This record gives sequence, structure tokens and C-alpha cells, in this order.
Amino acid sequence: MASESGKLWGGRFVGSVDPIMEKFNSSITYDRHLWEADVQGSKAYSRGLEKAGLLTKAEMDQILHGLDKVAEEWAQGTFKLNPNDEDIHTANERRLKELIGETAGKLHTGRSRNDQVVTDLRLWMRQNCSTLSALLCELIRTMVDRAEAERDVLFPGYTHLQRAQPIRWSHWILSHAVALTRDSERLLEVRKRINVLPLGSGAIAGNPLGVDRELLRAELDFEAITLNSMDATSERDFVAEFLFWASLCMTHLSRMAEDLILYGTKEFSFVQLSDAYSPNISVSSTGSSLMPQKKNPDSLELIRSKAGRVFGRCAGLLMTLKGLPSTYNKDLQEDKEAVFEVSDTMSAVLQVATGVISTLQIHRENMGRALSPDMLATDLAYYLVRKGMPFRQAHEASGKAVFMAETKGVALNQLSLQELQTISPLFSGDVNHVWDYGHSVEQYEALGGTARSSVDWQIGQLRALLRAQQA
Repeated sequence: MASESGKLWGGRFVGSVDPIMEKFNSSITYDRHLWEADVQGSKAYSRGLEKAGLLTKAEMDQILHGLDKVAEEWAQGTFKLNPNDEDIHTANERRLKELIGETAGKLHTGRSRNDQVVTDLRLWMRQNCSTLSALLCELIRTMVDRAEAERDVLFPGYTHLQRAQPIRWSHWILSHAVALTRDSERLLEVRKRINVLPLGSGAIAGNPLGVDRELLRAELDFEAITLNSMDATSERDFVAEFLFWASLCMTHLSRMAEDLILYGTKEFSFVQLSDAYSPNISVSSTGSSLMPQKKNPDSLELIRSKAGRVFGRCAGLLMTLKGLPSTYNKDLQEDKEAVFEVSDTMSAVLQVATGVISTLQIHRENMGRALSPDMLATDLAYYLVRKGMPFRQAHEASGKAVFMAETKGVALNQLSLQELQTISPLFSGDVNHVWDYGHSVEQYEALGGTARSSVDWQIGQLRALLRAQQA
């Protein structure tokens, strides 16, 4: 229990602490996010103490009732912090003592803040992962719905930012949705590793008072208990994994944002953001302050920039962890701010991205006009392959046709049959089918390609995955 100084460690120390150090050491400004998890863990631990014979039934009921009052004050916004409340654990235990008296001091029996704080963090992150998973699935579902509705829209696919081959607009959407499904799967795997109980590990050596950790696990609905008390209190792999998950998810979202930023420029004019996500100067300050004709893709630019913040938090935690000696060190206090900030960022980004995708306008006429016959050069090679020519030779022949068209200053499809036959006698009248963009995309019917049947298959696969994850 806290000493008269209000500190859980205060009994050993005499004299005052530098007020700057007090502030430096305090974490209550951010770990107050854990209030509900801290109450939840304390209630479970009180039941463990009662089973071990360290609390009477009356004392346990008194503590449980007091913790309910503490939770009620937090929920209603009436909980008053004390200057000596250096963290959420101190604050809750101090308030519990004010409510029920000295019995509150028995709650900390055999428990250390080392196993208490990591239990709280795991409880909080477990719930938060579920929330983020739902938001991510909603984004993916929105993308799949859009892909299904706009399957017949064709536009240029790019490599190296150069026009490459005609593809379906839906194929582009699904390329990003598929990347996000990997993030969705990864998040569920991270949640599984978060869902391991460290409570009952004490400070380092374990619990010597007969507390049943399996009872604690069942009370808090964890899937497993940690195997080693020293590792349990200091291990933050689950935090690093969460931050890495966020970093990789933000990488995918940032790349999608960059594509849409480019596609929304006048040079492309493929898409237009809703005013809700790219307001002009007449309705919001997010348009240009000098050039009223501009609508800036603020939502997408912020998604792109937030990725850097998330990466920084991940790198920062890894740098903190890499040189720590065994078991708990105060450095680990740095984990929570990273988790809270990244969680808030991911929640906002996923919701904004869903809004952007669901309200995005496409200019299918501009997409169609951006298609050009030179993008069918590979199709011309495939035409010759179907006539029996080895691909290497067909590729060379197609290249000669491209060079001939460039030399003559005409589009590739304007070469006459006679001119094409000077390159290969295999060209015949049916070569005209090559210049049909719809015919072009329908060639790629192998699973994963841009043909209508393959896009439908992808949509079905993603819908099945979403159903399985939410089952």
C-alpha cells in the first residue's frame, strides 16, 4: 500500500523529491487511459487473494464495491487526481483507501506494479486491437463494395509511374484491399500474443502467497498465462509487434494515398475527393490560402504524413528495448505513450480512409481517354505467341512494331497490316482484336488477373476472408 507520502515505494525514503523529478517520473497524464483496465485487473486479483485465504469474503466484497465506486467516478468524469498520484495504480489505490479504509492496503499483497502495469496494458491493447480490427475490416469492405460496383471501368495501370497496361479500376482498388487484408490478419495474430496473462508474476520472482494464476486467467479471459516471471514483467514484444503492425499498415495506406493524390491532379484527372475530405477555400481553411482554384487533398496528405509518426514510435521503442538489462526497468514506462498515440492515429486514419474511399468520385471518361495503343504492345507480343512464335521472338517483333510506329509518327494501332507483315508474316487480319482495350483486359483471366472473372473471384475471396475474421 502507499505510504503517507502517497507513493507505493515511499516507506523506504526520507526527505523531499525534486519537484522537477516528480513531474519527470510521473506517468498519470497518459496512463490514466488505463483506469478501466486497472480496476478490472484489481478486481480479479482481489478474488485471487480471497481464494488464497489472504482476504476474507467480507474484505473482498468491500474491495470490489470500492473498486466499482472508483470506476463509476472515472466513467462519470468526477475522479479527482491528487498531486501525489504519479500513475494510475497509485491514483486508484489511494482513492480506494479513501472510500473503504485500511482494507484497501491488502489489495497489493504479493502484487508488484511491475506485473500490474503490464497486465493493464495488455487488457487495454486487447480491447483496442478489437476496435482497430473492426475499423480496418470496414475499410476493406468499403473498398470491396466499390470494386464490385465499378468492375467495368478501365484505366491505365502503371509501373515506374509510366503507363504500362490497361487494367480494371477495380483491380487497382483490390490491389490495396489485399494488402490491407494481410494487415488485418497480422493484427489478429498480434492480439493473440497480447492475450497472455502476466498477473501473478510479482516484481521478478513470482508470487509466494498461493495466488492461483489460472483463476486470474479465467477471471480476465486471457487465453494463456506467461511462463516465466522475469520475462513476464519486462517483455514488451507485444508492444513492438503492435507498433510494427501499425507501421506496415500505414505503409500500405500511405501508398494508396499517394496513388490517389496523383490520380486527383489535373494532369491525371481520374478521381476527385469529396469536399468532406478536400474542402475548398470557401468552406474551410484546408483549401489554398492564396490560390482559390485549388482543392488540396489534405486527408490523403495527412494519411501519408502520419505514417512517419508511427514509424518513429516503432523505432523509438525498439531503441529503448535493445539495451535493457534483465527484468523491469523504468525505461519501459515509455511504452504506453507510444501505444496510445499510435492507437489514436490508426483509429483516425482508418476512419478517414474509409470516408475517402466511400465518397470518392471517379472520372471514367478521363480514365478511358488515358488509355493508348502503345499500352497494348505486350498484347501484340501475346498475339504472336498464340500464333506459335516463341515469346522472346514475339517480344522482339513487338518492339520493332513500336519502333516503326514511333519512326512514322503514328499510333501503334495505325500501322497497316502490310507494315506489320514486314516484321512477321504471322500477322493477319485478326490482329485488329489486339487494339480493343476490353479484349485486352479479358485476356488476363488467370486467378489474380484483371479479367472480369478474376476480379469477381478476388471479390469473393476477400468477402469470405472478412466473414471468417468476424466469425
